Amino acid sequence: MSFCQGLWQANQALYQRTLDHPFNRELAAGSLSVERFRHYMIQDAHYLVAYGRALAVAAAKADHADGVVQFANAANEAVVEERKLHDGFMRDFGISAQDFAATPLTPACHHYTSFLLANSWAESYPVALAGLLPCFWIYAEVGRDIHARSQPGNPYQAWVDTYASEEFHAAVRAVIATVDRLAEGADTATRTRMAEAYRYSAELEWMFWDSAYQLGSWPTR
Repeated sequence: MSFCQGLWQANQALYQRTLDHPFNRELAAGSLSVERFRHYMIQDAHYLVAYGRALAVAAAKADHADGVVQFANAANEAVVEERKLHDGFMRDFGISAQDFAATPLTPACHHYTSFLLANSWAESYPVALAGLLPCFWIYAEVGRDIHARSQPGNPYQAWVDTYASEEFHAAVRAVIATVDRLAEGADTATRTRMAEAYRYSAELEWMFWDSAYQLGSWPTR
């Protein structure tokens, strides 16, 4: 069993909770409220900027040129290509640039992005990548599951199709391969830190979807 396969197995219950979350069940059924989907899109667009920064930090720490290119390209994809996608969906769902700019990060989004940036800056390259992996991998698998369950006439089908695409899954497999390679050469302490970073991010993935479903906001505002 590879290191990443072990991570997946160790966190299988958390992944299943993510699949079973009402946000994802209702997204697949096409019954998710537009209000919740709009909330999710705005926060996801905020998240992607921070995720791109964290990927760029990881690229700077890469142990060889291929890693620099791999994660610099991933940062570009997160900030440029994904934002183009979001812009289209935001127009479709009536979210103006002013609406987006006026909406702050929720506590869950702030927590997640702050963790990723801190982990990428403060930790070693292997640990930084392990923290970034759940956003790639869990998102891809959730997308595949939702795509398989999506009901005819789903108003969110275009969104579902994007994250179930083979292109996206190929990129995810490449990141998994890099993390496995790094884990093979890592000492026990580093592998433990990698597993901890992965688990923390996986939990924050669940919290991100839950926050969208709960229409999360700052309780003091």
